[in-house]
Amino acid sequence: MKKVIKWKDDYVTGIEEIDKQHKYLVDIANRAYLTLKDEFCIDKYDKITQILKELEEYTIFHFAKEEEYMKKIGYKHLFSHKIEHNKFIEKIKSIDLDTIDEKQDEFLLDIINFIVDWLVSHILEKDKLISGN
Repeated sequence: MKKVIKWKDDYVTGIEEIDKQHKYLVDIANRAYLTLKDEFCIDKYDKITQILKELEEYTIFHFAKEEEYMKKIGYKHLFSHKIEHNKFIEKIKSIDLDTIDEKQDEFLLDIINFIVDWLVSHILEKDKLISGN
């Protein structure tokens, strides 16, 4: 299976639950990529909205768990970290589903790039600081 992003050791925070959740987010990005590359699926609207719904619900769950962990350990950058999480969720929630139908592949590519770029930079630059890795 071709992937847009592969899990690498560089992404490991050392916090097992968070790493497991990050892997699931990587899986969502890869499923979005498979949808983009599916030549047999002409109308991808339903799959796109399903991916977006799952992404929104899972990131809300994941961010809550991550923030709960940061609170538990007294992480000093919790507030700024939470702001980044909120921006991500707002970006996903602000997507106008009516505009997706016109250019489905273009939209999918944009959302895949957004997820991958955000995930990689957030994990490497922010989340790894939580555990000191």
